[in-house]
Amino acid sequence: MTKHCPPQSTSESREEQAQNPREREGQARNLCLRLLTARARTRAELATQLTKRGFPDDVSGRVLDRLAEVGLVDDQDFAEQWVRSRHVNAGKGKRALAAELRGKGVDDEVIAEALDDVDADAERIRAEQLVAEKLRRERLTDGADDVKVTRRLVAMLSRRGYGPSMAFDVVKVALASERERRRV
Repeated sequence: MTKHCPPQSTSESREEQAQNPREREGQARNLCLRLLTARARTRAELATQLTKRGFPDDVSGRVLDRLAEVGLVDDQDFAEQWVRSRHVNAGKGKRALAAELRGKGVDDEVIAEALDDVDADAERIRAEQLVAEKLRRERLTDGADDVKVTRRLVAMLSRRGYGPSMAFDVVKVALASERERRRV
């Protein structure tokens, strides 16, 4: 008769975790480094992942402090890169960028500093580019189409975080120029 032995658990018990805090810090550091390899992350994102995986707050704090010391975690730098990338590539406006950064756990002061790089002119130029790209694909046959097209384009800009007054103005000007261009 053989004795049945259940397989050993790969997760450590609370007692084992308490016995080797240095090993837990190493595991937490490795997890953070793996996450940072994929893309830059905020301190809050890393803290959330560590908590989700059961690392105690003191271990998480020490690991995140060390990563910040060596420059691997920098919320200010992250916010600046995020704003630059999402504004240029995704065409996001200031409101949408601020909401995304808040969702990633970035402080409001850091968000405000990062958004200072995007001035009103740059935001309007980007909105005009987005509208021009969409208008090229629209069929403009009569005046009734203008209402539908305007509504669609303003909604698109609104979803990307542009203010309603700027969105209406940009769409109105772009629609008039597109109608003029197609007449010629």
